[in-house]
Amino acid sequence: MRTINKVILIGNVTRDPLVKTTDNTKKIAMFTIATNRYYKTSDGQEKSEAEFHNCVAWGALAERVEQFLTKGKLVYIEGRLKTRIIDKDGGERIYKTEVVAGNIIFLNKKSDFDDISSEETDSIDMLDDLDDDRF
Repeated sequence: MRTINKVILIGNVTRDPLVKTTDNTKKIAMFTIATNRYYKTSDGQEKSEAEFHNCVAWGALAERVEQFLTKGKLVYIEGRLKTRIIDKDGGERIYKTEVVAGNIIFLNKKSDFDDISSEETDSIDMLDDLDDDRF
């Protein structure tokens, strides 16, 4: 039987992305987005709960994230979950689950990108990149 690993999120970027270049000169962008869940308690009181999602983009998609994504921007992310195991000194293991982005749509109005040429804004609506299994 086939399995599915797909994540779709719409949220706000919580801080400017951290962009690095790997040893083989491929870019990686790491950023966090916040989403909210709204619900009612058993006594009818309305509540909201924030959730923070660590996201990663590779290659050309990471370059676009570096170029256009900043804190506070609204973004649609489509990707898959990936859990990394980080071995710390002393034998401690840390598990870190992230969303590896395959598609990103910038949802802010085009006027938010006024300082960018119109040629570039036409290309930011939908961005695709191949997943990188090294991460």
